[in-house]
Amino acid sequence: MDASSRTDEELLVAGDPDSFEVFYRRWVRPTLGFFMRRTGDAELAADLTAETFAAALGSRARFRPDAGSASAWLFGIASNKLAFALRRGYAEQRARRRLGMERIELDDAELGRIERLGEGDLAAVLVSHLAPEQREAIAAHVVEGRSYGEIAAQLHTSEAVVRKRVSRGLASVRDRMGARR
Repeated sequence: MDASSRTDEELLVAGDPDSFEVFYRRWVRPTLGFFMRRTGDAELAADLTAETFAAALGSRARFRPDAGSASAWLFGIASNKLAFALRRGYAEQRARRRLGMERIELDDAELGRIERLGEGDLAAVLVSHLAPEQREAIAAHVVEGRSYGEIAAQLHTSEAVVRKRVSRGLASVRDRMGARR
């Protein structure tokens, strides 16, 4: 099976470098955006992203799919890295040194691209895997604040169908984030 068609969980469990690279490529931009939104500092966001993936690479053998999704595991690491950086006032250097990674030097164009990621919407990433009708129903009801009746009339369907689409879509997002019900 081609690595790009495997789930995030399958990629982490595989243990080979190519699988981790695919996982990294899927999640590097959302992770950079996560840090940029929280720190407002493109260089710190890049450092924390590098540290997060270095830690993920070093500990992926401990990842257990039955304990939650790969994205929840990754953002758990990211949250810990952010908390540590905020407590200490700097990004942890140990993981980079251990893996022989040099500090990333960013030019103005790269800093600008990272800053724009901070303007992105993590919610869009989380709903990207949903069926189009679920994404549309969630956007209309949750984001735009429209009533189920109004959405049902526009889509020429029943309120019950719209409620079901929103409910199932949000449940899928919760599952993807690793939330327990």
